[in-house]
Amino acid sequence: MTDSDRITAVFTGQVRDRWPGKPPSAIAKTRRDGAVAVGATGLVGDAQADLSVHGGVAKAIHVYPAAHYPEWRRDLGDNPVFAPGGFGENISLPNWTEADVCIGDVLRMGSARVVVSQGRQPCWKLSAHAGDDRLAWQVRRTLRTGWYLRVVEAGAVAAGGTITLLERPLPDWTVRRVAAALFDPHAPIEKIAPLAGMSALDPTWRGVFAERLSRQEAQA
Repeated sequence: MTDSDRITAVFTGQVRDRWPGKPPSAIAKTRRDGAVAVGATGLVGDAQADLSVHGGVAKAIHVYPAAHYPEWRRDLGDNPVFAPGGFGENISLPNWTEADVCIGDVLRMGSARVVVSQGRQPCWKLSAHAGDDRLAWQVRRTLRTGWYLRVVEAGAVAAGGTITLLERPLPDWTVRRVAAALFDPHAPIEKIAPLAGMSALDPTWRGVFAERLSRQEAQA
């Protein structure tokens, strides 16, 4: 991994009714030109339909590696969503992946400062957006989750800018490694225990690990 990557595209979207009889979604994003302001809850002009699973302070911005899209076309065939912005991400990067980025990484993104908080746990909306019922499960299987950012210093971001690693307090805990533990219901206690108490990890995922740890300790 290099210490910086290029921001190739920035996307925002608004909540819309997409599927009759089902909840609305803001997964469909539009490419933004020029500088986009970054605040505590994400990019100005972006929205999330269900703040219990997306958005808010802890999951303000979603990043997805553009390098995965050729892999998705190889695995699942041609699909219009297999291109930057197609997974509802806010930021598209050409090089970094989940194996390069760690939980707790402090990054300078444009003029904003952000922290990696967790990977993405895809729900049915991603599959519905793609028109492919296999997709959400395949994201879990392949660990091509992308990751969420928490904003610690407001600023602005634009396509063509850079994202740079400033600090790495947890070099052993890549997003890929943590996602692998989350999606493995049989992950051993030695993998779960550090994550259950990891303050840099978003409470959503930390709580899952804490519950599993408590259950395993009770069974021991």
